[in-house]
Amino acid sequence: MNYRPYQQITRRKSRQIHVGRVPVGGDAPIPVQTMTNTPTTDVAATIAQIRRAEIAGADIVRVSCPDRESALALREIVPEVGVPIVADIHFHYRRAIEAAESGAACLRINPGNIGSAERVREVIRAARDHGCSMRIGVNAGSLEKHLLEKYGEPNPEALVESALEHAKHLEDNDFHEFKISVKASDVFLAVAAYQQLAELCDHPLHLGITEAGGRRTGTVKSAIGLGALLWAGIGDTIRVSLSDEPEEEVKVGWEILKSLGLRHRGVRIISCPSCARQGFDVIRTVAALEERLAHIQTPVTLSIIGCVVNGPGEALMTDIGLTGGGGGRHMIYAAGRTDHTISGEAMIEHIVGLVEAKAAALAAQPAAEAAE
Repeated sequence: MNYRPYQQITRRKSRQIHVGRVPVGGDAPIPVQTMTNTPTTDVAATIAQIRRAEIAGADIVRVSCPDRESALALREIVPEVGVPIVADIHFHYRRAIEAAESGAACLRINPGNIGSAERVREVIRAARDHGCSMRIGVNAGSLEKHLLEKYGEPNPEALVESALEHAKHLEDNDFHEFKISVKASDVFLAVAAYQQLAELCDHPLHLGITEAGGRRTGTVKSAIGLGALLWAGIGDTIRVSLSDEPEEEVKVGWEILKSLGLRHRGVRIISCPSCARQGFDVIRTVAALEERLAHIQTPVTLSIIGCVVNGPGEALMTDIGLTGGGGGRHMIYAAGRTDHTISGEAMIEHIVGLVEAKAAALAAQPAAEAAE
C-alpha cells in the first residue's frame, strides 16, 4: 500500500492574489471564508455576526449587496471589523462600483451578467481604483441559458466553460486579480468541475459545495467534496455552505483543513466513541471540553480516551492526554508520559487549566526565540 502522509500533499500551482490583506493562492495558507445572513442594512447585526465569525477563525467574510443601501452600508461595516469583506453582487454593475467605493476588498461577480463591455470596464476601473480583487462565482443552479441549451443540463463542462467565459472578460481588460469558483450542490458534479478547471488554468480556486444542507448533512457533504479536492492539492480558499450560523461554517472549514494537516488552529481533541469499558462519561466530557476550550487559537493536541486499551498509545501522540482508570481516578499524560492522576469530579477544570497553560507556553516560544 502506498501511504501518503498529509505532510506530502502537493498543492496545485496557482497565481497569488489578495483579498485585502489576505493572500490567496500560490503558497499562501488556505483561508476559511463564510457569509453573513443578516440584512446588510442592519449594520449593527451584520457587524456582530462578522465579529462572531472572526472569533471562530474566519479569514474572509462575504456580505450580500442586493441594493444601493446595502452596498453603501459597507462604509460603516468595513471599519468596524478585522477581516476583509467580499461584496456579493448579482447583475447590477452599479452595486459593484458602490461596494468598491465603500470599502469592499473583493467583488463576487460574474462579468458576463452585468451588461455591456463598457459596464464591465467601469467595474474593473472601480476595482483597480480601490484595490479590489474579484471572484467569479459560477453555480450549477444559475448557469447561462446558452450553456444549458448547449449541454442540456448542468455538467462539469458547462460550469468550466462558464467560468472561463467570465474570466475572459477580465483578462481582455488586463485584470488578473481574481479567483474562480464552480460550485454545485452535487458533490460529484462540483468535484469534477473543479478538477477540470484546475487543469485548464492557473487562477486561484475558491472551493465550495453549495447549498450543502444543515449542520450534519452539510458537514458530511462538504468534508467529502472539499476533502477530496484539497487532498489532491486543489483549492486556494474554502467556504462550507451550511443552513446554520456563519461561525458554524467556519468551525467546520477549519476542521477540514486541520484534518488534512493543511492548517493548524486551536485544540484538536482526539477522543474515543466510548464503550462499556470507559472509566468516565467520554461523550459529555468531550462536549464540555470543546466548549470550554473554544477560545484557544494556539495549536494544542488533546487525547480523551475512556480506558487503557488505546489511551496510553494515543497520549504518546498528543500534548496532553486523559485515560480512564479505576476507582474514580484517571491518568493524565504530558508529552506522552504518565504525569499524575486526577479524580473524576475535578478533571474537566483540571484539563482546561493544563491546556490553557500549554497553549500559553507554546504561544510564548516564538517571542522568546526572537529575543535570543
